[in-house]
Amino acid sequence: MAKLTEQGLHNQHMENLAVQSKDELINVKGSRLLGRIMTICLVLFIIILMLPWRQTIQGKGTVTALRPEDRPQTVQNQIGGRIEHWAVRDGQEVKKGDTILVISETSQSYFDPELPKRLDEQLNAKIGSEQAAVKKIEATNAQMAALSSGLRFQLSAAENKVKQSINYVKIDSADLVAIQNFYETSKARLARYEAGYKNGLFSLTDIETRRLKLQEDMAKVIGQQNKLNNSKQNLLNARIDLDNIRAKYQESLAKAQSDLGSALSSKASVQGEIAKLRNDISNITIRRGLYVVRAPQSGYVVKTLKAGIGENIKEGESIATLQPKNPKIAAELYVNAMDVPLILDTSDVRLQFEGWPSVQFSGWPSVAVGTFAGKIWAIDRVSSSDGKYRVLVKPETPVPKNDEEWPVQLRQGSGVYGRIILRSVPLWYEIWRQLNGFPPSLDKEPAAKATDGKKG
Repeated sequence: MAKLTEQGLHNQHMENLAVQSKDELINVKGSRLLGRIMTICLVLFIIILMLPWRQTIQGKGTVTALRPEDRPQTVQNQIGGRIEHWAVRDGQEVKKGDTILVISETSQSYFDPELPKRLDEQLNAKIGSEQAAVKKIEATNAQMAALSSGLRFQLSAAENKVKQSINYVKIDSADLVAIQNFYETSKARLARYEAGYKNGLFSLTDIETRRLKLQEDMAKVIGQQNKLNNSKQNLLNARIDLDNIRAKYQESLAKAQSDLGSALSSKASVQGEIAKLRNDISNITIRRGLYVVRAPQSGYVVKTLKAGIGENIKEGESIATLQPKNPKIAAELYVNAMDVPLILDTSDVRLQFEGWPSVQFSGWPSVAVGTFAGKIWAIDRVSSSDGKYRVLVKPETPVPKNDEEWPVQLRQGSGVYGRIILRSVPLWYEIWRQLNGFPPSLDKEPAAKATDGKKG
């Protein structure tokens, strides 16, 4: 019995040793397997680090329109008034020129329904005044022409009279000189006769005859002097008459010119009033056409901003929001200021629109699903209020192969997430850049350009 018990204990001990050896062998194999797995993972990690990574600039924004005229706009009434009738409802499609709102007049200056007729009557009266002023101008011009014609004849006659008087003065002056010479000769002869009479050469009768002759010559001198004085006086009177004619003409001409100036001023004043009346008539005609507010372009009435009937609205007040029909859609993304210098006008963009399922891999856009292609259209020169810059992205045309056009169901204001595609770099470089907070690389694109993302 004792030998059997000892034999059993020995066998049990041997079994325990075998189990322990087996466990130790298993542990050694597990460590080797773990080492191999770690080595494989390290190699894979190194390979992954060497994989190409597509750098991108991320941005968020909304869908908008490429052209300003395609963006939502407000419709304003150009004049103040009272709402009489709404011709549209929210969401209704309208064409250019369709009636949106009808208003009535609230200004007391335009209450009279016969106002255009009254203004026409005033205009006709002013036109009559203008015609009268024109006739007065014509009459004044005729009067001035008559004055000019009459003056020519009067001046010609007066000038001839002055010339004639001058000739008379010259003739009388020459006659006076001749008569004075005769008188001096008679005096000399009388002196010689008196001397001869004393010497007994001449008789007393001869002396008396010469004395009488001297008196006659002296009388002729005095008469000729008087005649010369009369000629000079006539010349002076002729010149006075000439000056009077000129002065009278100047006075008449000045009065006629004054009348002409008054007529011209009256005509200009009436023409100004006529122009003002015509302007008032045109303004009233246009104003009455503004009682109906019309759609500036075809589109959809998004929302009416005024309500009710009988409510007064001011001039230039917004009454409705209109979304133009068939706009050219674009996306506006907002990016950090640090990334703006890296964006080129030729940069490609991949977009994700809210409401369209997509799967996007930041570094591998080629395997993205549900994204759409875009091209940079414009980059703002100044930042927005939050310090970011707006980038406007348009649909890429022509649409890349195996890609699709932007959804026609897109509406302005819906959210969009975009990635602006840059150059390809190793994955390790991108991790290092991200850890250090550096911007994407500014180096030129490699010669072999990777294919951009495609929509799945």
